Amino acid sequence: MPQRRSHVAPSAAQSELAEALAALRVAAEAPTEFSPEAIAEASSVSPPAPELDLRDVPFATLDPVGSKDLDQAFHLSRSGEGFEVRYAIADVPAFVTPGGALDAEARERGQTLYAADGSIPLHPRELSEGSASLLPDVDRPALVWTFALSSSGDVDDFRLERALIRSRGQLDYESTQKALDAGEESPASLLREIGELRIAKEQERGGASLNMPDEEVVQLDDGTYSIERRSPLPVEEWNAQLSLMTGMAAASLMVEAKVGVLRTMPEPDAEAFETFRRQTEALGRPWTDGEYGEYLRGLDRADPLTLPVLQAAASLFRGAGYVTFDGSVPADLEQAAIAAPYAHATAPLRRLVDRWALAICLGISDGSGVPAWACESLAELPGLMQSSGQRASRLNADTINRVEAALVKPLVGSTIEATVIEIRNDGERAGIQIADPAVTASAPVPVGTKPGETVMLKVVRADIAKGEMEFAV
Repeated sequence: MPQRRSHVAPSAAQSELAEALAALRVAAEAPTEFSPEAIAEASSVSPPAPELDLRDVPFATLDPVGSKDLDQAFHLSRSGEGFEVRYAIADVPAFVTPGGALDAEARERGQTLYAADGSIPLHPRELSEGSASLLPDVDRPALVWTFALSSSGDVDDFRLERALIRSRGQLDYESTQKALDAGEESPASLLREIGELRIAKEQERGGASLNMPDEEVVQLDDGTYSIERRSPLPVEEWNAQLSLMTGMAAASLMVEAKVGVLRTMPEPDAEAFETFRRQTEALGRPWTDGEYGEYLRGLDRADPLTLPVLQAAASLFRGAGYVTFDGSVPADLEQAAIAAPYAHATAPLRRLVDRWALAICLGISDGSGVPAWACESLAELPGLMQSSGQRASRLNADTINRVEAALVKPLVGSTIEATVIEIRNDGERAGIQIADPAVTASAPVPVGTKPGETVMLKVVRADIAKGEMEFAV
């Protein structure tokens, strides 16, 4: 599915949009500034160098262009008939003192928030984009997972160690995809092979951890805003498999030790499956047999109806949360989309819960024991992460709504064509997709309209400050 960009040109609407987006930061109820104590702590902390020195291993990072908060670095090599995967994670537990000012403010935030006019980081940038980030050509402490994979992609063995590393390259998705497609030598040369083997293993388990199409508001160099919608590149899906493999390993360690925090998601119920099946039939892309993950993976990303199918599938991926345990393991541990127990343990610079998972896993792996601070505060984590997750979702939705209203405002009074994505309110309203500008919205539709059909709508109103649009048949 190609990238699509809808642009808000410089105008009075642009000025109104800038004010509306700035107001969202206040409405998000998220602290945007760090206390002097937290900044001082982030600027001065210098963890002792780990005893294990892996600076001779040519690690590399792979992220969007311009990223500075680099959580992960990898090194991939062949080992006999299989592979060795080294996956280094920023050692945030070494930088944050439990009970300190930095710890307190990170708990208040929960995760990095991404607003249209910049991010609101979980940690001060001195740490998240500086001393703890796995930037190239500098020494960094890291928590290194080492995996022994068979020729078919099974994890035969793994370990977690604290080590000193030095990344040799900062790769980005687009240039890496081009290099791999051209057969050029790259630190990611084995990523396609390993990633596809791990995807096959996920299919065998019945999982469906898909990278859904992105919808992101971006600020351009001239200060204007646009909405970009695109499907992830294959290299992003292969890279995601390294993170998923690590999260599954972290979960297995914690389950065996009967202490930790997992990311869970229930299996969709029969009603959700039936609703989704009806939607695929209405869209002319019926899911008739096989696992839903297999069906979704087989969709043609160049097909214009794939987007509404994937949007309909989002209803199958609801109900995710966190479960903590200490001494006994809960019955329902599985993350249904992955079809295995799973933990968030690869993004500690941007997500609070990962620091707990990594500290617990390291204590289990090296025999030093689970830190007392992690056990004592485990019960707080689900609430902290739920609160921050709701804040992030609300900020993202409100941002997109306001930019979409700005895109549509010049069309007020005119008639446009839209594609129906889903029917709502017993057929009286529908989720619609406008092609130009690329906007999704809710609108009234004629009775009997079906998903996949096109309708003609009049643009009645576009309120940028509120992020609201109104249409009429």
